[in-house]
Amino acid sequence: MVGKGIQIGRLFGIKVNVDWSWVFIFLLVSWNLTSAFSGIHPDWSMGLAIAVAVVAAILFFLSVLAHELAHSLAAIAQGLPVRSITLFLFGGVSNIEREPPSPRVEFVMAIVGPLTSIVLGALFLALGAIGVASLGDALSDPADAMAQLGPLSTLLLWLGPINLVLGIFNMVPGFPLDGGRILRSLLWAATDSLRTATRWASWAGQGIAWLLIVMGVAMIFGAEIPFFGTGLVSGLWLAFIGWFLNSAAQQSYRQVVIQDLLEDVPVANLMRRDPPIVSPDATLSTLVHERLMGSDEHAFPAVDAEGRLVGIVCLHDVRKIDKSRWDEVRVAEVMTPRAELTTVVPEEDAGEALNQLQRQGVRQLPVVAADADDSLVGLLRRRDILRWLQIQGDEQPALAGRAN
Repeated sequence: MVGKGIQIGRLFGIKVNVDWSWVFIFLLVSWNLTSAFSGIHPDWSMGLAIAVAVVAAILFFLSVLAHELAHSLAAIAQGLPVRSITLFLFGGVSNIEREPPSPRVEFVMAIVGPLTSIVLGALFLALGAIGVASLGDALSDPADAMAQLGPLSTLLLWLGPINLVLGIFNMVPGFPLDGGRILRSLLWAATDSLRTATRWASWAGQGIAWLLIVMGVAMIFGAEIPFFGTGLVSGLWLAFIGWFLNSAAQQSYRQVVIQDLLEDVPVANLMRRDPPIVSPDATLSTLVHERLMGSDEHAFPAVDAEGRLVGIVCLHDVRKIDKSRWDEVRVAEVMTPRAELTTVVPEEDAGEALNQLQRQGVRQLPVVAADADDSLVGLLRRRDILRWLQIQGDEQPALAGRAN
């Protein structure tokens, strides 16, 4: 549901990405804070209000990054690889490549995020309180006291509560929020089944999501909801959050079901053992007329005379070359070479192979012999995994949507 985004750096070896949707929420937060700070501090210039608002928005998203980084570092400490952290419309998400191995690890990974936000909130409030205390007698009039606060104190007193809200909201027991993951860890410990625990936690997440949607719709029609208020914009936003949480809960359960169905299934059981191949010395014209036009395949392993994998050529590689040159350009000139390919072996777990497919963003993986001589023994395609899931699974439409 969240794209890869644009990489802006690395922290502790973890890629930090920004999704395009983040730009919208950053601008919205900055605009709202500019209006709020101008109202609280009528003596501030518009330039100062904008500057403080932008800094506040940046620090808030750095706080969100700290929240996600806590999850990621906890995962790494437990031996789980973390691909990236992405900031997006609703905050941030850590791309942890595997499910936790035990309920205890799940609990630790889940709770460190909210605790980080709560600690940051308390720290910002404590620092902001120093500025408030310096006002002395002005404290008798809260509005006047707020107007007299400087930019730094104003900034801190906004960051404190917003981080506390972030930490508390994430403790709501709706999967895949952190509170939902804590709930799943407890259910997992009680049932000894990750799939059952995920199903129940997902139901809890969907229930909370629908509650948010109903509350949002009610707010749109004028209902006053404690803490959330009323109004069209607030109601739409709350309903949108509910919709996102509902979709995320369903998607997270599908992912666990897929991994459960693929557990302990070797690649050899799913791969195509006689994939159509092409010689690296063949011309693109031969490839098109003798391979591409005669099958529905999009990719062909390039194999030398000894049967060793030397690369793979795809339809989009051919499209890069003008048709007038197909008779002279050879496969070896346009293929992805072996050194740049991700391969699997027949004995490898199919669930891990699916992770590799998703990580690389490709439709197929060459399967090579385990003896390291690079001899091609098969091709594992997304469609082969999907077919297996459709045969084995009891929730075929959901699985198809995830694996396709």
